[in-house]
Parts: sequence; C-alpha cells; structure tokens
Amino acid sequence: MTNSAPVSARRDLADAPLLVAARGGRPSHTPVWFMRQAGRSLPEYRSLREGIPMLEACLTPDLASEITMQPVRRHGVDAAILFSDIVLPLYAAGIGLDIVPGTGPVVSNPVGDASDVAALPALDPGQVTPVADTIGLLIRELGETPLIGFAGAPFTLASYLVEGGPSRNHERTKALMHSDPQTWHALLEKLADTTLEFLRVQLRAGVDAVQLFDSWAGALSLRDYREFVLPHSRRIFEGIAEVSDVPKIHFGVGTGELLGTLRTAGADVVGVDWRVGLDEAALRLRAAEPAGPAPVVQGNLDPAVLFAGWDAVEREVHRILEEGRQAGGHIFNLGHGVLPSTDPEVLTRIVELVHTASAQR
Repeated sequence: MTNSAPVSARRDLADAPLLVAARGGRPSHTPVWFMRQAGRSLPEYRSLREGIPMLEACLTPDLASEITMQPVRRHGVDAAILFSDIVLPLYAAGIGLDIVPGTGPVVSNPVGDASDVAALPALDPGQVTPVADTIGLLIRELGETPLIGFAGAPFTLASYLVEGGPSRNHERTKALMHSDPQTWHALLEKLADTTLEFLRVQLRAGVDAVQLFDSWAGALSLRDYREFVLPHSRRIFEGIAEVSDVPKIHFGVGTGELLGTLRTAGADVVGVDWRVGLDEAALRLRAAEPAGPAPVVQGNLDPAVLFAGWDAVEREVHRILEEGRQAGGHIFNLGHGVLPSTDPEVLTRIVELVHTASAQR
C-alpha cells in the first residue's frame, strides 16, 4: 500500500531547532521536549481529564488537542508530542483492551497461538480519523512549534497482546518467540502493518516528526532482538521513508546493549535512557554504521533526578549537554517519561536552562 502525505498538510519549519538537530544540523540552541509531557504531572491535565477514560480522551479531538498544547504553553518546549497511547491503534482496530488506572493496558483475550494471530483485525485508516482531526487542530495552533507523532513498535505491542497486560519478565512473549517462530513473525508482521498504517495517518495529517516506541525491547538479548524484532521495526521505518522525509526517532528502555542495532533499523535519531551516557552512546552508534553520518541522540536525564533538588538537576543538565556534544546532534529529553508526581516548575526551569546554556556554547 502506498500513500503520499499531502504537501499542504505540513508546515514549513525547516529552521525549527528540533528538526535541525534531528537532521544532524546546528540549531540555535539544543532543543528540548519531554516524553509524557502531555499530561500526567500537570494539574490542568488532571482537571481536564477527570472522569474521562484514557482511550476515549485520545479519540476526542478537542480534548486531545488541548492536552497536547498544555506543556507547550506552560514549559516552552521545542516540540509538542501528540496526546495518544501506543495501544490506541489496536483498540481502534477492534481488539478488546482497556487502560486500567494504576495497571496499564489490559487485553481481554490474549494472543496464544496461530489462530489468535489470524483473527487479529487490521487497522482501517477511518478507524483513527479522530487522531487525524486532532493533528489538524494542532497544526493550526502550534505556530512554529513542531508536532511529533508516535506509535508503539511491534515487539512492545506484541508483549501486551501475548501477556494480556504489562509484564516484568515477558515470559509468555519469549516462550512464543522461541517455541513457535513462525507464529511469532506472523504476529509481528500484522502489528507492523498496523503501526505503519497508524503512522501514515499521522503523516498525511501533517506531523513534523515521528517516534517509534519500543518500550520493552530492553528485555531482549541482542541476538533475539536481531532475529525476532529488527526486521519488523526496519520495515516500519522503510515504509515511513517511502511516503515522507520527516525525521524518525527510535526509543526503547534499557536498550544500552541494543543501541547500535537500533540505529540500523532506520531511524535518524536514537533515544537513549539514563543508563548509558550520551558520549558512550554516540560511540556505539558510530560503530554500528561507521560510514554513515554522525549519529543524532535524544535524552537522557533520569526522571528520578527531578526530585533531587535544583542543584542536582542543574549539574546533570550541564553534564548531559556536554556529553551530547560528542554526537552529530542532540535533542535534550528525559531517559524515559515524566513521572506523575514531578513538579511542573522543574520541567519549566530545565527548558530555560537547556536553552540558555546551549545557546552560549
């Protein structure tokens, strides 16, 4: 299936610091945004979302647009991240699941064998029209601020479907992967189709960059990642590149041992959690593709450090900025999502510090 993003849907933001950095250029300052900035820690978000289920909120354009805008107004970040959820396309396609507060996604009928995989519905673009409508509202309001779209990667989505919900050890997922590779690959092929279709909807609507979240990929060995996951993530990035030249970001938690291979999946930017310094991450990424352009990294302040007091936060921000200079480009972010009890004022101060300190270099 080949779709082309309409030129008229996307703004000309060639000089936006986030897009400049993502393409390996030199922006006027290091751009900064925060994963899970849309919601969670903001009191205005909690007030707006009160009594409204997560997936319903994601599919209500006026509400999702307002939630996406809140951190842009409050913090002055260099990008908005679409308010959505990685399981949204599965839900929209008709898979029985819900996001249970305090638990996360819970699947009504977990996938266990080939017949379950065959029964999984495909995503029709019309099922996520509200997401496209949300993006339409946002690109009219964001001005010069880029909008990042996103989706969950096939492995992480598969883990939820097979485990029936969040898992510490991913034992059912790994058991299926090793005991029945044919069924496993059939499952990830279906999920790659769903993810790619969901991203194409966002691209056609006008997002300026995309991030593929493989949240649980760090649970895998390098050998297993290469054999069971990489081909499917690579197909998504290749599919995006066929229809759009927007920057592509790839991120997973605990993926220090996988960083080089993550880069070969096809992203322009590799997100790094707090376990590996950005200078070391840049070395690993360069080693993976020695003939390629200098790697661009995103990250990687530990979200827990935001509770340590401003002196500690300030030291860490300066350290990360310095380490990020060892890469071909750096987008400042946390090493994972904003924690719910984070003081929003700390996030605002980090944005100001990153902008000021990086502009002086």
